[in-house]
Amino acid sequence: MAVTAKKVVVFDYGFGNVRSAERALARVGADVEITRDFDAAMNADGLLVPGVGAFAACIEGLRSARGDWVIGRRLAGGRPVMGICVGMQILFARGVEHGVEAEGLDEWPGTVGPLKADVVPHMGWNTVTAPADSALFAGLDADARFYFVHSYAAHTWELETHNPALKAAKVTWSTHGERFVAAVENGPLWATQFHPEKSGDAGAQLLTNWIETL
Repeated sequence: MAVTAKKVVVFDYGFGNVRSAERALARVGADVEITRDFDAAMNADGLLVPGVGAFAACIEGLRSARGDWVIGRRLAGGRPVMGICVGMQILFARGVEHGVEAEGLDEWPGTVGPLKADVVPHMGWNTVTAPADSALFAGLDADARFYFVHSYAAHTWELETHNPALKAAKVTWSTHGERFVAAVENGPLWATQFHPEKSGDAGAQLLTNWIETL
């Protein structure tokens, strides 16, 4: 019996490297569409939200394309969403760049702010420290490297889970000058600060892991 490929929409709101994401997802067997069409984004098995550039510009572009509404509706129904780079940052409550504060989607509390490091932006390959039971990093060695390009990050994880019936989020960390959030698995909402679509075989394995959950 033939296995139907999972349908993934790469949400095209003008601020993401959508072609690289499309190629990477197709490489691991997904049926990929680049669009901002509301129905397509709502009905896909998975929604990928990329992001490059400034926090404030990305969140404005996403809201202009009704992406905030799409993400909220999908998550309310337990439908998978994955954010990449600034597409992860805008999931937090707010971002501060050059002293300018912008409101994020507030799916997670906390602030995205400047990296304090001798060399910024953080550009290149780096290891991460993932929880032992991470589904996102399953099958990957502890010394696997991923490709980062960013000057801002979330430095703390503030979401608390008080209901024992709810699973706590799984948070992966990395370090460049200081520790920062590198990835999150929180129910149907997953995200990475690095670019899996630019991370070679390790990134392909990570995207495969996500698709297998759809």
